[in-house]
Amino acid sequence: MSDEQDRGLARGLTNYGDRDFSVYLRNSFAASMGYSREVLKKPIVGIANSFSGFNNCHRHFPEMVEHVKRGALLAGGLPIEFPTISLGEVFLSPTSLKFRNLMSMDTEEMVRAQPMDAVVLMGGCDKTVPAQLMGAASADLPAVQLIGGPMMTSRYGEERLGACTDCRRFWGKYRAGEVSTEQINDIEGRLATTTGTCAVMGTASTMACIAETLGMALPGTAAIPAVHADRLRAAEASGMAAARMVQNPIRPSEVINEKSVENALRVLLSLGGSTNAIIHLTAIAGRLGIRIGLDRLNQLSDETPVLVNLKPVGSHYMEDFFFAGGVGAVLRELKPLLHLDTISVTGERLGDRLEQDPGYVDRRVIATAEEPLEPQGGLVALFGNLAPRGAILKRSAADSSLFETEGRAVVFTSLEDLAARIDDPDLDIQADDVMVLQNAGPRSASGMPEAGYLPIPRKLSSKGVKDMIRISDARMSGTAFGTIILHVAPEAAVGGKLALVRTGDRIRLSVKDKRVELLVDDAELDRRRAEWTPDLVPPEERRGYDRLYASEVLQADEGCDFAFLQPIGSKD
Repeated sequence: MSDEQDRGLARGLTNYGDRDFSVYLRNSFAASMGYSREVLKKPIVGIANSFSGFNNCHRHFPEMVEHVKRGALLAGGLPIEFPTISLGEVFLSPTSLKFRNLMSMDTEEMVRAQPMDAVVLMGGCDKTVPAQLMGAASADLPAVQLIGGPMMTSRYGEERLGACTDCRRFWGKYRAGEVSTEQINDIEGRLATTTGTCAVMGTASTMACIAETLGMALPGTAAIPAVHADRLRAAEASGMAAARMVQNPIRPSEVINEKSVENALRVLLSLGGSTNAIIHLTAIAGRLGIRIGLDRLNQLSDETPVLVNLKPVGSHYMEDFFFAGGVGAVLRELKPLLHLDTISVTGERLGDRLEQDPGYVDRRVIATAEEPLEPQGGLVALFGNLAPRGAILKRSAADSSLFETEGRAVVFTSLEDLAARIDDPDLDIQADDVMVLQNAGPRSASGMPEAGYLPIPRKLSSKGVKDMIRISDARMSGTAFGTIILHVAPEAAVGGKLALVRTGDRIRLSVKDKRVELLVDDAELDRRRAEWTPDLVPPEERRGYDRLYASEVLQADEGCDFAFLQPIGSKD
C-alpha cells in the first residue's frame, strides 16, 4: 500500500487495527462516489457548509459552494463539501447564542475527524461565523473563513429600508401608535428582500469585518453584498487560498494572536459595531488561550475613533460600506494604531496590504481619523458594584444626555414578567427611571437572548419617549440602539448583584467614570442576599445539550464559551 505522507484520503484514518486496510476500504468507498484513482491522490479541501432551510441569510450558499469548489480545483485540490449545524437567528428558540458552542464543537470535530488538509468555512448569520472561527481555532487546521455577505436594501415609499435597525425603528413607531397595522404589515414584507445577513452594522457584519481583520477571511471580502458577483469571485478565491495552504500551511493559531485580536478590537470600536462581538471575539481568542480584558477594551476605546457612518450608529447601509472602501479603508485610517506585522491566511502582512492602492473611499460613509464621527470608540465597559466583572454599553448608539444619570430602578424579574407588565397602563414608571431586567443571562432559562433591548413602555412611547436607561444581563441585537447596559457580570441567575436590585432602588450611571452603581447600603444587600434563591432548574434535572450548556457555560466576560473547550491548563 501507499507510504505517502498522510494527507488527502490517507489523513485521519478510521481505526480498524490495520492501516493499509483502512486506506484500501476508504478508497473503495470513495470510488463508489465516482472519484477516479488520480483524483483521490489530490489534497482535500473540506467545505464546511452551514446552509439550512431554516437560515434565510444562507439561501445563496448552494450557488456559492460551486465557486468554492472551482477555486479549490484550479489550485490543485479536491473539494469535498460537508454539512454543519446552521444557526438562523430568528428561527431558533430560546436564542441562537445557546447553540453557538454546539456549532463550534460540530465544526471542530468534523474538521478534525474527516480527511481534509484545509477547510473553507461558509458562514454568515451572526453566530455561525464566531462558531466556525472558534471551531477552527481549536482544530488548528489551515482554514479560510468565507462570509455570506449582507443583503441589499429595499424601499417603503420614499424611504430606504434594510433589516434590522429599520425593523426595530418601525416596530417602535407601531407600539407608539405612529404606524397603523396595515402599514406595519406592508413594511414587514419590505425589510428583508434578498438573501444575505442584516443590511446594517449588526452582529453578522461586525463579525465579518472582524474575521477579515483577524486575517481569517481574504482581504476585501467582508462587506461584499450577498448577491454581488464579487461574492462568487470571493468564494472562488477562498477555495484557491485553502488549496494553496496545503503546500504552505498557515494555521489559525498563527493568524489569531494577541496582536491580531487587538487589531480586531480596534476595528470593532471604529465601526461602532455590535456589542455581541465582544462576547464572540473573547470566545474565539479564548480557544487559543488569549484573554481579552474589559479594562484593556476601555483603553483602546479611549483612543480609537468611530469612523463608519452606518446604521444603527449612523445613516448608511452595508452595501454603501462596500462601495465606500470596506474594511481596507478603515484599516488604513487606523494604521498608526495597528500591529502591522500580523498575517492573513494568504501569508501577506497587514502592513504590506495597507501599502497597496486604496482606491476610491467615500468619506460620507468612512470618515478620516482626523475628522471622525466620534473621537472615542463605539463601545465602553462599565464596572462598579452592580457589575464587578463588567458590563457593556454601546455609547455610539446611545443618548449622551443620559450618560451621567441617577434614577429609580423599575425591576422586571424575568422575560415573562417583562412581557406581562411592560404595556400595563398602570405600570409605575417615568421617563427618568432605570429599567432593570433580571435573569436573562447565559445561565438563565432564556440562555442570554437579545432581550436587553427592553421596549419603551407603551404609556411612555405614546408620549414621545424614545430612549431610557435599560440594564440587564442579556444581550441585544447589533442592529439595535439606545442607552442600554448589557452583559452584566456576574449575572442574576448565579447571584450577581443584579439579582438583588428592587424597584425603588437608586442606580447611578457615569459613562465618564465607566461606572454603574447600585446605591443601596451593604447591610441591606446582605439581608437581601440571605433571602435570595436562584431561579434555575439545576443541571442534573436537565438532559442532553441543555444539561451540558447549563453546567459548562461561562459568564459574558469570558465569552460564554464552555469551560471544557478552553485550552487545557488555561483555567484555574
